Amino acid sequence: MSSSPQQRLTFLITGCSSGLGLLLSRLVLDQGHNLIATSRAPSRTPNAINEILSHPGAGSRQWRQLDVNDLSTPKLIHDLEASGVAIDVLVNNAGFSIHAPAELLEDDELGGMMDTMYFGSARLIRAVLPFMRQRKKGVIVNMSSGAGLEGRESMSGYAAAKAALDGFSKVLAKEVASFGVRVLTVHLGAFDTTMGANSRSGRKYIQGGIPDAYVGSMADQITKTLTGGNLASVAEGDPNKAVKAVFDVIVGEGVGFGKEKERMLPLGRDVNKRVKEVIGGYQNALNVFGDICNNVNKD
Repeated sequence: MSSSPQQRLTFLITGCSSGLGLLLSRLVLDQGHNLIATSRAPSRTPNAINEILSHPGAGSRQWRQLDVNDLSTPKLIHDLEASGVAIDVLVNNAGFSIHAPAELLEDDELGGMMDTMYFGSARLIRAVLPFMRQRKKGVIVNMSSGAGLEGRESMSGYAAAKAALDGFSKVLAKEVASFGVRVLTVHLGAFDTTMGANSRSGRKYIQGGIPDAYVGSMADQITKTLTGGNLASVAEGDPNKAVKAVFDVIVGEGVGFGKEKERMLPLGRDVNKRVKEVIGGYQNALNVFGDICNNVNKD
């Protein structure tokens, strides 16, 4: 049953064909908000599209083709705004991962992940921001990962793309806060979604080019687990709970009430551990090198 929000917002979400993107799309409509769901190849997921377009929620909804790697993606933003559709919430959710020891990843594999999760997200942000700035309100949500904080073996390219988006988001949040625009980075752990289907092994790894030194290594083990359809066996997170938390923090309801100014949302016990590892790592660096750090200034 859908609810009637006090203020109906319009969400534009990328990567809605499955996983967290589809779950968030459902919840947006459940709560009576407007939805612009997007995916790279809508023809491949007719069931998901039919479900969203026939949803009983009171808000408007549409499904649009959007390949975030396409340089023309800002046109969708401009066309929507020109037609009178004001985008209140942009959720950059589209993504995929290629796993292998860093030594084996190729340029196009590293570039593909960076294009989708960093450049693609930044391109949409730059397109929507002038409209949000003029209205003096809006929320930009970047669905990141614990890998961007402290990546595991086999995740170097994926971690780099997420870390790039994280760095972009941190600076952007400072630049646009005075305009009434909020930037929220969601650091996701391992959740039982279709992310495994969007994970694959690097080309050299598949072709048997893995050096003996890596056989049986942690990078090898994680690659096989995440690309072999076994994500559910290691994922402790409940994707429905995660999506509800993200939604609440976006709109300032439920667990998000009073937290509208927060810029980072860690989700998952594994991410809790990674955050502590990062804090501990920097604290150790200061403990070891603090005197050196503070003694390289001009006399």
